[in-house]
Amino acid sequence: MKSLLEVQKKLLPDLLSIMQKRYRILQYIRLTEPIGRRALAGALDITERVLRAEVDFLKEQGLLSMATAGMSLTDEGQTVLHELEEMMKEVTGLKSLESELQKLLNVKRVIVVAGDSDVSPFVKQEMGRATVACMKEYMEEQSIIAVTGGTTLAAVAERMSPDPKHRDILFVPARGGLGEQVENQANTICAKMAEKAMGHYRLLHVPGQLSNEAYQSLIEEPSVKEVLHQIKSARMVIHGIGDAITMAERRKTSAQEITSIKEEEAVAEAFGYYFNREGHVVHKVKTIGIQLDDLKNAKCVIAVAGGASKAEAIRAFMKQGQDTIIVTDEGVAKQLVKG
Repeated sequence: MKSLLEVQKKLLPDLLSIMQKRYRILQYIRLTEPIGRRALAGALDITERVLRAEVDFLKEQGLLSMATAGMSLTDEGQTVLHELEEMMKEVTGLKSLESELQKLLNVKRVIVVAGDSDVSPFVKQEMGRATVACMKEYMEEQSIIAVTGGTTLAAVAERMSPDPKHRDILFVPARGGLGEQVENQANTICAKMAEKAMGHYRLLHVPGQLSNEAYQSLIEEPSVKEVLHQIKSARMVIHGIGDAITMAERRKTSAQEITSIKEEEAVAEAFGYYFNREGHVVHKVKTIGIQLDDLKNAKCVIAVAGGASKAEAIRAFMKQGQDTIIVTDEGVAKQLVKG
């Protein structure tokens, strides 16, 4: 396929350009349907006149349907978009970027979506969709899936859909998170994923950060013990990677602890652990849920993080040497490869 694409680039450069434009239109409609033409033109930064011509063509091909609420993809449109994905990755260079990043980070697999989620919220939604597709590849019947909180995981929950092959799935929060914004709490995300996947869920009603006394008391509670056992038995773990200071402030960490985190030069956070540039743990929050060592027991670990500003955090966390799949975006991937 690669040699054919090279020939097309030389002989029919306009064809590839048009294909990329139409692919982008279909891709955006898939994530936002139903959507009106004006809103779509604004989101894609093209004129309504140009968009109208493209939309008319796609409709004639049976790829789009129009309704009062807006445009949606037809079943054929969904199929065509799915079949185009791998080819478009070759055309745009994302395929080679994935291979390069996989070697650089020494991870199991890398999935890169186009764009930079620091710039466009659309990209975060596309990361969510790519994560759901990846999850379905590795899901097993009667699996337990543990998920963390955060805005990126919330985007994954938005894109979740049922899988006829895997109905008996239990979603659990990877850690406590009361005290954070409700929509970004692991409990909320876990429940939403279960609802959209037509699965089951259990919640963990404990704060994200605990004192030693509170921790010892809570882990003896029968209901907490039961959920904690399920969390640690998870066959799949889906988690985010955060910038250390941003995450500390979001979780209302004390000024004294934030000063300590800064002094230790922490750049990344995941599961309540803070890591420096070398990937060493420099600070740990007392939290009930998955610990770093528990990741070795999971059959599939998927890290989801994007945006060029996350490059340093992702690089630091991946030095843990976990057998991880990472779903990210072009913005951070190029930053990481550049070094």
